[in-house]
Amino acid sequence: MLQSFPIAEGRTAEIYSWDEHHILKLYRDWCPSNWIDYESRIAHAIHGAGVPTPAAGEIVEVNGRRGLIYERIDGISMLQDMNAHPWTILKHAHTLAELQVEINRKSISGLPTYKEQLHNAILRTQYLTEELRNKCLNVLESLADGQTVCHGDYHPHNVLLTPNGPMVIDWMTACSGSPWADVARTSLLLTIGPKGAGKQVSPLIRTAISLYHRMYLNHYLALTPDTNSELKYWAPVIAAARLNEDIAPEREALLNFVQKN
Repeated sequence: MLQSFPIAEGRTAEIYSWDEHHILKLYRDWCPSNWIDYESRIAHAIHGAGVPTPAAGEIVEVNGRRGLIYERIDGISMLQDMNAHPWTILKHAHTLAELQVEINRKSISGLPTYKEQLHNAILRTQYLTEELRNKCLNVLESLADGQTVCHGDYHPHNVLLTPNGPMVIDWMTACSGSPWADVARTSLLLTIGPKGAGKQVSPLIRTAISLYHRMYLNHYLALTPDTNSELKYWAPVIAAARLNEDIAPEREALLNFVQKN
């Protein structure tokens, strides 16, 4: 039976306890109906490919809202654990990299392409001059497509630490592309995010995040060397596309990054 109050919530959905072994991700009523169909297809494909992620079940309707049943997983996010136990930062940075390498070595047919998603986002954002927009689009066009699975929004809040090992959640942005695009996105989130937070993030926490980022990136590169120096070319393209998400505190830092790179 669906409980009266959500156990978690985000911008597009609320999470409810469904039964002893399952939870329900219930989309808000303003969300387009096709979003849940898309998430269901992607979630089943990702789990079927052997990626460590909660298994998706059936689509249900509750009080006129559509939702997706998921396997209930006991655990907390990597970010929560680092906040509670700062001494785990090295271990978690390595885990973040190792999981992403595992994901980026898989291939699934039928996923949208990363380059197309980035192209559309760069076209739509209102914060780029036409000169910068064209520059980013030209760089994007020159980069290799890639055929591997990319999460598209991979960061420590989307990694759950469970008794059976870490699991990756929130696959709505999953796509097929270059692993270096995925790494560039993670790297951007770990650097621009703290800058955008301004004084809300203390200098100590900012230093810790910077250290965590360096350890994550160094470990990923040790496991998968960037022999063609692709990461540096993806970085400004990813930043330009991020502008379309219209996160006001990040806008200045993102624009500066795009202009300087």
